[in-house]
Amino acid sequence: MSSFRRIDRPSPNHGPRAADARVELLILHYTGMPTAAHALDRLCDPASQVSAHYTVDEDGTVYAHVPEDRRAWHAGRSSWRGAGDVNGRSIGVEIVNPGHEFGYRPFPPVQMAAVAELCRGIVARHAIAPADVLGHSDVAPDRKEDPGELFDWPGLAAQGIGIWPTPFQADDGPVADAEIPALLGRYGYDPAEPRALLAFQRHFHPGRLTGAADAGTLRSLRALLRLTGR
Repeated sequence: MSSFRRIDRPSPNHGPRAADARVELLILHYTGMPTAAHALDRLCDPASQVSAHYTVDEDGTVYAHVPEDRRAWHAGRSSWRGAGDVNGRSIGVEIVNPGHEFGYRPFPPVQMAAVAELCRGIVARHAIAPADVLGHSDVAPDRKEDPGELFDWPGLAAQGIGIWPTPFQADDGPVADAEIPALLGRYGYDPAEPRALLAFQRHFHPGRLTGAADAGTLRSLRALLRLTGR
């Protein structure tokens, strides 16, 4: 039984998954709107043509919009590990936060606790690998910044949701800038996206959002490649 209030708020914006589709990705977003009410209205408005499977409010309330066996419209133009149609192979969770446009702020602990509880169930039901718990910016780095550098990815990873590079994994020495796209591509990013490295930093090296391959960014990237065997 959930520790948090759950409210059914159905959205009409969804469709069937392909017959051979398997849910293998969990995509986390922030709502990026002034209030939760604005976000919920948009996600449930048929004219918006957007939706998610769930929204988690700042007080921990979970809104259920689209059944998990249906294809919600949350990721837009995106790709991961060389394949598109992220919507067709993912669950999408919106997390209430004004975002960078309307006053980005830390995610409250009660909200993160609700996100963790919800995501634990999702990854268990669909056998989603830790490295395939992603942010919207990971799969659409040219368009999106969410859930952003203030999101507690390490805290989720400590609870078995997602993955985080550990500091004891040493660097292997310098890497030429020309090699960075290939390393990002091995992990899953689209190496052709100019902002792929910045998206990686938002998720795994949030203290240095430069889009440049500094030593800390490289250590994190190499650690993740070791952890996943990619």
